[in-house]
Amino acid sequence: MKRIAILATNGFEESELKSPKKAMEKEGFNVDIVSLEKGEIKGWANGNWSNSYTVDKNLNEVKAEDYYALVLPGGVINPDLLRREETALDFVRDFFKLKKPVAAICHAPWTLISAGVVKGRKMTSFNSIKDDLVNAGANWVDQEVVVDEGFVTSRNPDDLPAFNSKLIEEIKEGKHEMQHA
Repeated sequence: MKRIAILATNGFEESELKSPKKAMEKEGFNVDIVSLEKGEIKGWANGNWSNSYTVDKNLNEVKAEDYYALVLPGGVINPDLLRREETALDFVRDFFKLKKPVAAICHAPWTLISAGVVKGRKMTSFNSIKDDLVNAGANWVDQEVVVDEGFVTSRNPDDLPAFNSKLIEEIKEGKHEMQHA
């Protein structure tokens, strides 16, 4: 069974965790919510704090080798907190080094910028962080979903159907030899 990691912390956009998780589980994948702390993390929806989700694994308990792919939900608070944690950045970098699929939506590319894995990559994001990605060397495009050698990005919750579909397709394809940081 393919194990997938969703890396998130408090302030993740709820739909961007819940929808991909449900889609991947429907495909029979085992999905772990990995976070900086044990216990629960709280989502964000419609401008307010939302539901709590149980953390399956603490970041210190896992490594990229344990998983088949990585998913990064957005929200504004979540990636801003993750990008400050070197253990989170190392975890992200390792997926790229291992040439495994990585998917990020909305503001999640902030974490990817801090991990130093976007230069030269074709990708999209929430439009307000376009300049951040361009300044980090990414080839930013305004599309519902962008796939660049196992690297999947989307703009916002409206793109979730396309994001989930491409995410699952890339997981099924497995490692991408051209995947790189």
